[in-house]
Amino acid sequence: MAVTSAEEHHDEQGRPSAWEAAWAVLAPVTDLVTPMAVRVAASLGLTDLMGGDTVPVEELARRSGADADALGRLLRHLACRGVFTEPEPGRFAVNGPAALLASGHPSGMRVWLDLGGFGGQMDVAFTGLLHTVRTGRPAWETVFGAPFWDYLAANPQMSASFDATMAVGADYVADAATGYDWSGARHVVDVGGGTGVLLAEVLRANPGIRATLVDLPETVERGRRYLAERGLDTRCEFAGQSFFDPLPAGGDVYVLRRVVHDWGDDDARLILRRCADAAGRHGRVVMIESRGAGDDPAMFAEMNLRMLVLSGGRERTAEDYAALAARAGLDVAAVHSTALGHLILDCTPLGP
Repeated sequence: MAVTSAEEHHDEQGRPSAWEAAWAVLAPVTDLVTPMAVRVAASLGLTDLMGGDTVPVEELARRSGADADALGRLLRHLACRGVFTEPEPGRFAVNGPAALLASGHPSGMRVWLDLGGFGGQMDVAFTGLLHTVRTGRPAWETVFGAPFWDYLAANPQMSASFDATMAVGADYVADAATGYDWSGARHVVDVGGGTGVLLAEVLRANPGIRATLVDLPETVERGRRYLAERGLDTRCEFAGQSFFDPLPAGGDVYVLRRVVHDWGDDDARLILRRCADAAGRHGRVVMIESRGAGDDPAMFAEMNLRMLVLSGGRERTAEDYAALAARAGLDVAAVHSTALGHLILDCTPLGP
């Protein structure tokens, strides 16, 4: 079957055919070529390899270990879409959009788009979306051969990439850390805290606080190194375990940042129940999630679908979280939003 261009789909008077008219409407939401091309550019590190120069495609291919002809076709397509420029035939340069793919950019977009890491693989999981819609089950397990968390546990390199991806966006982490008043806390337990990026912000800003980092053993070891590099490990204990098991007791605040949305209702309730049990009568459980559908319906809808495709989780409104907390023996005492879009729910144990 021949591949045709839009120009071939006109009638004898030059008017657009039904195909072309339909394509004009659907192309912006069906194009897979450009999104994948951007991810390949990020994966190859093309922005870093170009620097501030205009680079011949042959030289860029040598630097990136790519085929020169294929790389030229990729970059020409991206330049036509406004990512990279081609000032002279066969020579390419970085422009504003392409600069966002630099490894040192504070947005961390290269990490999120790299097909060799968790960020890119997260998007590849959507090739199994039909399975999810037909069955209600995560696509990840059919695309990669194992359920999401089992896959990460069996692939240390991808697990480390997951931790790194969750840690990008320093301003976003700082927004979460400063969005809660820690002044009354003496011991903070970060449940599912990854490599400790949130704890680092909390400990740095509150010299009187001690902390415990809870996550799976390999992740906690990465967290120990991360906090040690910042001189904060002496104020932190480390618990390499599942948060489905009983948690270390004695903390004043048990914080869950972007954890609950990873899970369906039954698992999420159990995680919150573990936190409530460990917090006891006088502790608090703090959920830090994204704002609900009313603030950005399109983003909420996308993330709600994304969580189902990956792990069977779901996005929730403040009311949904309150209902979930109640099922876990918690009451939402206060709720507020931060400047960058975090939803912070401060929970206390329900009375007898």
